[in-house]
Amino acid sequence: MAVSFAEIQAGRDQVFTENCPTRVVLDHVMSKWGVLVLLALTDGTARWGELRRAVAGISEKMLASTLRTLEADGLVARTAYPEVPPRVEYALTARGDELMERMLPLMEWIADNATEMVAR
Repeated sequence: MAVSFAEIQAGRDQVFTENCPTRVVLDHVMSKWGVLVLLALTDGTARWGELRRAVAGISEKMLASTLRTLEADGLVARTAYPEVPPRVEYALTARGDELMERMLPLMEWIADNATEMVAR
């Protein structure tokens, strides 16, 4: 069994309280689009158009905003190549890989149970 909430809090002053940085990270990582963009990048490096197709329904504005946020958090790396036409690629950083190692089992559980849960 995984650790409990009390175990996570132990030794960490005010973790998950209203002004704790964990709230900001949870908002970025667990947002609807944040999760899906991170999930799309678990298959490897992707270009803008590939991400737009992989994350069906995301607008260009939301994809740009989500990628900027995840890049600022150190979860996604953006590499721009000085070519014509310009080429930009996105990939998970080491921290992003570490996060997704933990998040993929949750995503698998959700995929396995979502249809039944929504049907209720």
